[in-house]
Amino acid sequence: MDVSSTANGGQTARVVAAIRQRISARALSPGARLPSIRSFARTMGVSTSTVVEAYERLVAEGLIQSRPGSGFYVTRAPQPLALAEIGPRLERAVDPFWVSRQSLEAGGDVLKPGCGWLPASWMPETELRKALRRFARAEAGHLVDYGTPLGHPSLRRLLSLRMSEHGVVAPADQILLTESGTQAIDMLCRLLVEPGDTVLVDDPCYFNFLALLRAHRVKIVGVPWTPSGPDLAAFAAALGEHRPRLYITNSGLHNPTGAMLSPATAHRLLSLSGEAGLTIIEDDIFGDFCEEPAPRLAALDGLDRVIQIGSFSKTLTAAARCGYIAARPEWIERLSDLKIATTFGGNPVSADLVHAILRDGSYRRHLNGLRDRLARARGDVASRLRALEIRPWIEPRGGIFLWCQLPDGLDGAEFARRALAEDVVLAPGNVFSVSQSCATFMRFNVAQCADERVFAVLKRAIAAATV
Repeated sequence: MDVSSTANGGQTARVVAAIRQRISARALSPGARLPSIRSFARTMGVSTSTVVEAYERLVAEGLIQSRPGSGFYVTRAPQPLALAEIGPRLERAVDPFWVSRQSLEAGGDVLKPGCGWLPASWMPETELRKALRRFARAEAGHLVDYGTPLGHPSLRRLLSLRMSEHGVVAPADQILLTESGTQAIDMLCRLLVEPGDTVLVDDPCYFNFLALLRAHRVKIVGVPWTPSGPDLAAFAAALGEHRPRLYITNSGLHNPTGAMLSPATAHRLLSLSGEAGLTIIEDDIFGDFCEEPAPRLAALDGLDRVIQIGSFSKTLTAAARCGYIAARPEWIERLSDLKIATTFGGNPVSADLVHAILRDGSYRRHLNGLRDRLARARGDVASRLRALEIRPWIEPRGGIFLWCQLPDGLDGAEFARRALAEDVVLAPGNVFSVSQSCATFMRFNVAQCADERVFAVLKRAIAAATV
């Protein structure tokens, strides 16, 4: 770490804070001229370049403005704090957006056992910083130019090799990079379905599948999920009754249940889908958490009617958005055109960052450590939940989630509201369910349950609900 730059950053922040405080206290009112750069540098005991940087930051925020030849002037007073912004938004509907809203908007003191990602401390910070420094030294064109429509060629070749380890044959030219797994599904929905078409999902399924499909104005039909995959009888019935265009599911580890698709279910699922002409999107975002081999529909199908997507948001970083789509050539060509139309080019910064970490072996070491750490966390959290009579549906063989039944038939939505009042974000079952049949379930992220306050809040919520 560059100590001098860190120290200077701290001095700049101190100067910015001093100006903000003067404006807040009305010592500097709108239209007032700020002290000159030299005089304020003497007042604060810093260099003139530090004051210049501080003033530039405030200009970028719109709090002050520069008048060439005259100086810097206050443009407006800071906005008053709105009381509605204090504390969690308890009145929001508990719908597929609920957990995402609460988790993404949460402050640092809010605990998030209901979110779908790992704590920052579990991510490979050292490797990420190293990769960023490497990218910063790249030639100018690499820093400023658009990416190609298919995306970073070296990363696509590396993804092709990684997918072959699971039996998925996907040459680099059959892989298109996206900003995320979510963008991958959005692009595929634009390509494959029209408003009014029917799409099958698992019940329960990842709640953002539901939110995204509703945005595309399609009819969503849920298929009950079992410990070995979708209920095949219900799946066959849905094919006959609704004639769906698309089925979206997880491979490797299922979200929210943590279950794994069995080989027998996978083969029968593909047989039924082939007879019905159904296209499948297989989301493999949690595949790297698997502790043992798991069937991949894309491997069994040969990327004919199965499209595999994934991203590195869960295992590497959510800040650098990088996902992918692997599909048959004619679909990749059409998706490439769609990508140009909607985002024009790829994101070379994120792709280069991911490629740098994948190629040097550090990602594999990181995953091995993650799997061991998660296995310990799953055992510990499951034991503590059982002590509260919160019972895991199955014992997952990998991953970050436990899908649990609440005690005494408690309602998950009300339970989550009680916990949110104490700054704990939970994921109630019905946000994952098309049929709204999971009211007494809750999804727990074991990596986000290390704080003792989680279990204390759960205990109080149970006590309050059973009085």
